[in-house]
Amino acid sequence: MRPGILFVVVGPSGAGKDTLMDGARRALAQGGRFGFARRLITRPADAGGEDHEAIDEAGFAALAATGGLLVSWQAHGLHYGLRAALRDDLLAGRHIVANGSRGVLETLAGAVPRLIIINVTASPETLARRLASRGRETAQDIAARLARKPPQWPDGIETITVSNDGTVEEGIEHFLAAIDAATRRLSLKPVPIDGWRDSIAYLPGDSLLGVSDFDGPGKVDVAGPIDAQGKQSSIRARVNVVEAGWLLEPHEIGLSREAFAQLGLPEGSEITLTRTPPQHSRDALRAKIQGAELGAADYAMLLRDIVEGRYPEGEISAFLVAATRSLSDAEVAALASVRAGFSTPLRWDEPIVVDKHSMGGIPGSRITLIVAPIVAAHGLAMPKTSSRAITSAAGTADAMEVLARVDLTEDDVRRTVAQARACIAWNGRLNHSAVDDVMNAITRPLGIDSNRWSVASIISKKLTAGSTHVVVDLPYGRRAKLHSEAEARELGALFESVGRSVGLHVEAVATCGAGPIGRGIGPALEVRDVLWVLEGEAQAPADLREKALDFAGRILAWDPAIGTREKGRARAAELLASGAARAALDGIVAAQGRRDIVAKPAALTHTMRASRAGRISEIDGWRIAGIARRAGAPFDKSAGIDLLRAVGDDVTAGEGLFTIHAAAAPDLEAAVALAAADEGFVLADEVRLPSGD
Repeated sequence: MRPGILFVVVGPSGAGKDTLMDGARRALAQGGRFGFARRLITRPADAGGEDHEAIDEAGFAALAATGGLLVSWQAHGLHYGLRAALRDDLLAGRHIVANGSRGVLETLAGAVPRLIIINVTASPETLARRLASRGRETAQDIAARLARKPPQWPDGIETITVSNDGTVEEGIEHFLAAIDAATRRLSLKPVPIDGWRDSIAYLPGDSLLGVSDFDGPGKVDVAGPIDAQGKQSSIRARVNVVEAGWLLEPHEIGLSREAFAQLGLPEGSEITLTRTPPQHSRDALRAKIQGAELGAADYAMLLRDIVEGRYPEGEISAFLVAATRSLSDAEVAALASVRAGFSTPLRWDEPIVVDKHSMGGIPGSRITLIVAPIVAAHGLAMPKTSSRAITSAAGTADAMEVLARVDLTEDDVRRTVAQARACIAWNGRLNHSAVDDVMNAITRPLGIDSNRWSVASIISKKLTAGSTHVVVDLPYGRRAKLHSEAEARELGALFESVGRSVGLHVEAVATCGAGPIGRGIGPALEVRDVLWVLEGEAQAPADLREKALDFAGRILAWDPAIGTREKGRARAAELLASGAARAALDGIVAAQGRRDIVAKPAALTHTMRASRAGRISEIDGWRIAGIARRAGAPFDKSAGIDLLRAVGDDVTAGEGLFTIHAAAAPDLEAAVALAAADEGFVLADEVRLPSGD
């Protein structure tokens, strides 16, 4: 049987020791695990004060002489003591709470198996107010009492401080929490079981903590005592329950070989086990699942617990589903701010730091590789971080990687912006979000998507990048992420309001996303289009050029020297026509790290041709991107699709619609087969359902 703990309660007059002990006595009366010692005092039972056991001096002396006292002391002309029978209760595993004296703590520590001091404190103002309300002392006496130097507790005896400045109910709650935490400690035992990469904690079925609160798919925090330097060893582990009476005693916790080594504490150390997530976190999660609106503090707590593995996937999924259904504007702003706190932000000594973001979904719309050089040529700072493709044929980072390194460090970004005024880097290294790692692992397989959740994620990344001004491209169309202009404008208003709430200037622009932008679909082909635009080539796609100039003009208008969108566009066109933007791209590429070999469109090709004559009314971008991916994009930078015709063009039977590029024959054959089933082009008199319907 593990011995119980003797809790000795001490503290200054006015701290409320007796009040807290009375409250704890009522709360812990059931079950028999706790006892409350009555002190022996040589004063009458009806003398007032604490509930004590009255005894005369002769009787007290006789007890002391025969070993009937665990400890004794004198104060205020009276004898005080605790009966020796308390030791038997402690050895039987019962915890005892006693009102003690500072002078006998070391004696008590040597007389009982386990002792913890509970130091009840209160602020000087609270103590003065309580002492004055008793009417026993003058103001001068109270001031002198409060001026006394706080006592030094004996070394080697654990002391728990309980603050009692609030209401009686709050004080009792803190007092009970301190006792509960101390009595729920377990003794550490290594278990010779290899948990491989997982940290496993083992509890016996009859654990003194009970197992219902700890068993299951979630994790627990296993923590040792706080050392003299204020440090604490802890690990997070999954709990396995073993049969009672087999491997572990009720007061023990076992750790697998790896977990024991990771914790780094000796066998027998006292361990605190904390259920994860804590109850207040779980309450917030359940409230959100039920449709409640949460604040920033709730989301900070929830996201931290989710990222740290405190919740099983099922509960995270339920939370995410609820969040996709009901996020208020205030919640989106709170999430953006909280999510930004999970990353270390870049700081810039610049009055204006610009960025551009697109909601995506439009193949070939690689305007960032044109906009960033124009902005850099003008002189504004644009540390652009971009994503790789997830379901498309290329992301901005995939395309830029054709020309230069994109896996930049923070130092690389600072150096590149200092040298070239802009960068186009992969956000997986710079804006890496532990929140996204967890969320994406769940949302993508389940197909969970929420534009409002995305707003919070995007704004948080812009905060992390140190941006001050951001323009957001919101393409809409039947096959785009946003299906109508009204939906795009509504989301744009949310972007702008959330931006204002976190100190960002955001301009959201609804753009037509009825079909691909430019000709190339796939990294090398898209870069080819970008270079055609920057170099003023006649074959440069006009739609790509015009969209890039529009967004560059909006950004340049933030420069006070420009001031208007019209002047910004004119300035952008000037920088493009003069070759300054092309030179700026060279500067960015050189600073990031130029590729020795630049990928070109793959040599293996096949041209898909119109089966009949007609006017092209629509191009299914998702289908086209799917064919390009089947050809090998974006992993093969040279693979993709070269569009030969655009929406509105008239075609004759047998005329080429697009050319598939692939580096390997099997990839080309697979892409051709996919295109033969549905090439993604819609003629004017055809009726076509969106892909996947």
